[in-house]
Amino acid sequence: MASMRDIAKLAGVSVASVSRILNNDETFSINENTRRRVIEIANQLNYSKEKNQISSREVGDKNTIAIITRHDSASEGNDPYFRMIRTGIEKEAAKWRLKTIRVFSMRESNKDLGQLAKYGAVIIIGEMTAEALAEISQHNDKLILVDNYSEELLYDSIQTDFPQKTHQILDILQAKGHENIAFIGGVASRVTISGEVVYDEQEIRAENYKKWMLLNKLDKYIQVLQGKWSPETGLNFGKKIARMNPRPTAIIVASDPMAVGVYKALTEEGLSIPKDISVVSFDDIEMAQFMTPALSSVKMKAAEMGQMSVELAKNKILGIRTMPVRVICGSELIIRESIGERKD
Repeated sequence: MASMRDIAKLAGVSVASVSRILNNDETFSINENTRRRVIEIANQLNYSKEKNQISSREVGDKNTIAIITRHDSASEGNDPYFRMIRTGIEKEAAKWRLKTIRVFSMRESNKDLGQLAKYGAVIIIGEMTAEALAEISQHNDKLILVDNYSEELLYDSIQTDFPQKTHQILDILQAKGHENIAFIGGVASRVTISGEVVYDEQEIRAENYKKWMLLNKLDKYIQVLQGKWSPETGLNFGKKIARMNPRPTAIIVASDPMAVGVYKALTEEGLSIPKDISVVSFDDIEMAQFMTPALSSVKMKAAEMGQMSVELAKNKILGIRTMPVRVICGSELIIRESIGERKD
């Protein structure tokens, strides 16, 4: 059950102000819009004076955000990006006295979808199929999708600017004389309602690499290598590129762990970065700056993506907005020593 403190936090007023408004204190002078906002929030949260006299600290399910994660607790440790998004959600929710609960991971085969109806909103971290989202929305239509790149604007969604950043990277490489540019990445995947993974080679970075190469009339150089998101995949593809003739003079890698494998492959093939081949990646994991040479990479503040999803969820819970919105989060391309001029 919501408390006056919960209402005060969401309304941006003091607990004393909420108390005087909800108790119809006629001597209390306050802006009418503020008074109306407090009352609307109290109604949205099903505030009850009688129940709060019993337990003012109890928080009802409508004050709880359900989280559906891509990974379970055991495997999430191997993916810092998704872990940081979830951490951002939990920390931001706590600021607003909203509870969070991880209801299940996408890969679970038996999901209790019925429980979703009792929560204030549902945040889904990662991509599920359109059919899965439609089924979930039947139980709770207050959905916020994080790191989902569907073109259909049916639900609130938070996306990265990786398509634009891919173009920016290519612009920089071209300005340094590179034309024969290769791409190494993983395949996109979506999860069905039963927990099965559906793979798709149309990953956003790979697709925007191809678009840029076509627009700049460099389609004869298009080289897309996709597999698992792992250092081993980077190693195998890195060696393949190193042995090409003509050999690409630059490589875009879709993740830093894959770039670690690419670095090892190029070194083993006797190539120097960036003298023989430039490398740029995505994620900017902590070790990127300590690689030799330091890896140029795109940094996305994943925790802030999680925080933004709570803002959207809060508006859904309070009924402030019904139309779906799409938020594009800006990332930062950090140029280090791994990018250089093309050598003829």
